[in-house]
Amino acid sequence: METEGTLSPESAAAAREAFESTGPTAKQVVREAARAMEFGRQEYRERVTSEVVERARNVIFADRLAVTVGSREAFDAWVDDYPEYEVIELGSEEVDSVAWHVAPFAGTVVAATFQNEPEAAVGTLRKQAFSRVYRPEFETERGADDAE
Repeated sequence: METEGTLSPESAAAAREAFESTGPTAKQVVREAARAMEFGRQEYRERVTSEVVERARNVIFADRLAVTVGSREAFDAWVDDYPEYEVIELGSEEVDSVAWHVAPFAGTVVAATFQNEPEAAVGTLRKQAFSRVYRPEFETERGADDAE
């Protein structure tokens, strides 16, 4: 087994803090990409919206998520050891390998199965974990902030 990435927040507040910390990097990445595409000031203002920066932030955050890559047996043993976690498994149970991310604050583990392409599974898993666990949490918090 091996683990890629480091982020596995213990609390919703820690997840939010990690997400917010990626904002400046996302802005810089988008700015540099626009510069490489030779956007003028006007084109930059028109095309580089808050949604563009937000998507970059989502990808940067998701790329930091801790993902364990191992055998089906190792994943099943982890699930047996933590029965309190909700399991979201993507893919086939009939393949030999699994990549998984544990989100302790949500009591959830998201897994993607694969046979031969661990990099693809890790990428898919990170997108799915962000979409299924983190984005809803961040949107709920944002909605609460807006209501105040």
